Amino acid sequence: MTIRRRTVHSGGLPLAVYEQGDPARPTVLLVHGYPDTHAVWDDVAADLATDHHVVRYDVRGAGGSGVPAARDGYRLEHLGADLFAVADAVSPDEPVHVVAHDWGSIQSWEAVTEPGAHRRIASYTTVSGPSLDHIGHWIRHRMRRPTPRHLRQLLVQGVHSWYITAFQLPYLAPAVWRLFLARAWPTVLHRMEAVTPRAGHPQPTLGRDAVRGIELYRANFRPVLRSPRERPTEVPVQLITLERDRYVSTFLSEGLERWVPHLTRRTLDAGHWSALLEKGGTVARFVREHVARVAAGHVQGPPVSGRLAVVTGGGSGIGRATALAFAEQGDRVVVCDLDLAAAERTADLCGLVGPRAHAHRVDVSDGEAVDTFARQVAAEHGVPDVVVNNAGIGHAGTFLQTTEKEWQRVLDVNLWGVIHGCRAFGALMVARGGGGHIVNLASAAAYLPAKSLAAYATSKAGVLMLSDCLRAELAPHGIGVSAICPGIVATNITSTTTFSGTDPDEQAAKRAKATKAYARRGFPPEKVAAEILRAVRTGKPVVPVTFEAKAAHLLGRLSPALLRRLARLDIG
Repeated sequence: MTIRRRTVHSGGLPLAVYEQGDPARPTVLLVHGYPDTHAVWDDVAADLATDHHVVRYDVRGAGGSGVPAARDGYRLEHLGADLFAVADAVSPDEPVHVVAHDWGSIQSWEAVTEPGAHRRIASYTTVSGPSLDHIGHWIRHRMRRPTPRHLRQLLVQGVHSWYITAFQLPYLAPAVWRLFLARAWPTVLHRMEAVTPRAGHPQPTLGRDAVRGIELYRANFRPVLRSPRERPTEVPVQLITLERDRYVSTFLSEGLERWVPHLTRRTLDAGHWSALLEKGGTVARFVREHVARVAAGHVQGPPVSGRLAVVTGGGSGIGRATALAFAEQGDRVVVCDLDLAAAERTADLCGLVGPRAHAHRVDVSDGEAVDTFARQVAAEHGVPDVVVNNAGIGHAGTFLQTTEKEWQRVLDVNLWGVIHGCRAFGALMVARGGGGHIVNLASAAAYLPAKSLAAYATSKAGVLMLSDCLRAELAPHGIGVSAICPGIVATNITSTTTFSGTDPDEQAAKRAKATKAYARRGFPPEKVAAEILRAVRTGKPVVPVTFEAKAAHLLGRLSPALLRRLARLDIG
């Protein structure tokens, strides 16, 4: 698609402006950050230009735009005026939809919070760049209420913002950029965020753009944070929080509703620059959906994160609780289960607390069926960001009691079901190249031997080792793998558990006894779901859940021999 260049003047400086798409369509104005130029938006712009008028410009001091004569020329009021100048030039009759990243977001907040901004700015999507005024008040609030949590937030963000202090020092930062960092920038992005080197990025002017852009920090941070202003806005704002951002902590947006009554929150599993350079299509989708909502009069959308989570065995128990937990934080959810009606009920419940969910009937022990399911999910919803291989069955019996048919059934579902899910979805994740996370439900039985759980414990131990091996293989692709090891959890697995060497009456009695024992234990599946979400967020490899699971895990490290002796006991 043809990119048209024009020059717009603001405050005596020429700004290089780039347009593509149909000018009759809604105008989306993209504002880049430091040390980038308009080129950082290439993927997002190309996607949006199919049905929008897309405009980008090099901010003052960067790329093809003019350079202020003094530091004062980089102050926020001039940067905000630049945005309005470009908007007036490219869309004089209709308000524009602003999308900004990093320092582009910081300076765009200046325009968005100007009185009457809603008449020129139809919507605002901000990525990794808070308002300095809002942050000034955020800091003051935590200093006035120095709770342990507030102090920790201040400390963590202070560590993340080390470079801001470095930029205030004379000579140091410019020398670093000139001597080696500009040349090494592609390598830095690749190693820190798995950004694939590409032609045209970083821009040829990176070295001088970075040195000049330091004045942004020096001209604004100290005066604004020292005396923050009251800066509310009536503009509908979409906040995209990046889960792997090394510079902007997720908690910096706490309390933003005070300033932004029309706020939509979304999350994206990406780093500070990889969000645009590796997941530009996802960012474009977020923008397109936000623009459409605002155009339809819905100035505040439901909590949606943009992530896609697939949960097997999602018809009940831990699977249902996990699906609901993902939905509640705004993730799109696809669940499958052998019982389609139960899966559909879970999907309906997810839709009540989050985005619309979808249900499928899948037998995870059937590899071909799982492959088909994975292809269908990818075609209809995209490649998942999170896959939870939860489907499983219970079985009790000693080794000599357990028949070959029973062994086959347990291994087919509990182990092969996980293998099939990892293989089908893991291959899609690797091919996409955007990272992700796989969660496999093992059990405390994976490392807590018991003579009465021969087949079950073996299947879960296989899941635990599979997870360890897969984690090593997928790490270079940015895909995490976690094994969740619950102990006794109050789910309906006991109502379908089979027992070797029993007649139907004995089996029914044992099921009833196990169900009562699990109910008395009272550990709900929602707590396991919370641990699953935490594992996805932190990347923790092995997660024992419940006291007995944690105790057995510790005992296995301290005294494996004692665990082996305990395995001889009769339970159940």
